[in-house]
Amino acid sequence: MADTQTEQKKPKQQQAPQGGAAPKQAKPAKEAKGGEGKGDGAPKVKKPRVPSDYKPRLAAQFEEKVRPALTQQFGYTNRFQVPKITKVVLNMGIGEGVADRKKVDNAAADLSLIAGQKAVVTKARKSIATYKLRDGQAIGCKVTLRKARMYDFIDRLINIALPRVRDFRGLNPKSFDGRGNYSMGIKEHIVFPEIDFDKATDVWGLDVTVCTSARTDDEARALLSAFNFPFRQ
Repeated sequence: MADTQTEQKKPKQQQAPQGGAAPKQAKPAKEAKGGEGKGDGAPKVKKPRVPSDYKPRLAAQFEEKVRPALTQQFGYTNRFQVPKITKVVLNMGIGEGVADRKKVDNAAADLSLIAGQKAVVTKARKSIATYKLRDGQAIGCKVTLRKARMYDFIDRLINIALPRVRDFRGLNPKSFDGRGNYSMGIKEHIVFPEIDFDKATDVWGLDVTVCTSARTDDEARALLSAFNFPFRQ
């Protein structure tokens, strides 16, 4: 009798339908969005993009005033021979980043605010025991600006940042590389209006390189002078 009772308590197994096909099992419900995972349900922040119909003030100035002036000065026969600014490269070297990686991240965040574009962290290419530097270690950050963001940065650099530099006596007119590119150094990055002086933890230097399509330094100097670069006389 005991054996028959145990047999009756056993659950009945589902019989497979004819044809040998096993019954389909229900798929587990998908987890609702907003649970654990990337971002923990936080809304995605869209990066601001430059509108397609936006034209910077300096870009309009180049077409209306700078291009005709340079054509008359150097006697260009084709409008495409007139040199123009192609890109602006900003670079920060953080030597203290060898001991503290957080300082490199802070510098990259400040550089992103200045440029209006996310900065890229630069890493060492080889190990140097004297400076306690290892291959692949973060030692700085950089960003390359083109088109609208490039013209907007130059506008803020000339009209806002450089006048705020202490004891500023003009830019060195000889800081060209012979190929039409100009480089300058800014000792304190807090001269830019995007940086809050009270919230800045450290003060770093900043290298600015303006790349042009000019073939000679004289053409590049005339181009930058037309954009009101304050060269020292």
